[in-house]
Amino acid sequence: MGRTAITPEQTEIPMRYLMTTKPTDVAPDENLFAAMGAFVEELTASGVLLATGGLAPNGVRLVSSGDEITVTDGPFAEAKEAVAGFALIEVRSEEEAIELARRFRRIVGDGESVIQQVFGP
Repeated sequence: MGRTAITPEQTEIPMRYLMTTKPTDVAPDENLFAAMGAFVEELTASGVLLATGGLAPNGVRLVSSGDEITVTDGPFAEAKEAVAGFALIEVRSEEEAIELARRFRRIVGDGESVIQQVFGP
């Protein structure tokens, strides 16, 4: 019996990335909702998109210092620095994660997103 060659794609271990996006002043319209719906559907069907969602603008901040933990209710003054939404993706490389983030930015327009590799099981 012959052996089947293993391709590089088969040996790559999937990596997870968290992509976050900051809020903008532009309100979404029907076209944006339709384009994002198609994008999310495509990534979900391919198994790349593990989770996605929008985040409320307010929150609760916890800061620890020694034995003391301070809890502060939001919203916070630096709202532009807050995270407005996220997507958890599983891809073969950082380059693939960057390409998906580029596609996302082309759909939603001006703004800022960050991708970070997620470690652990």
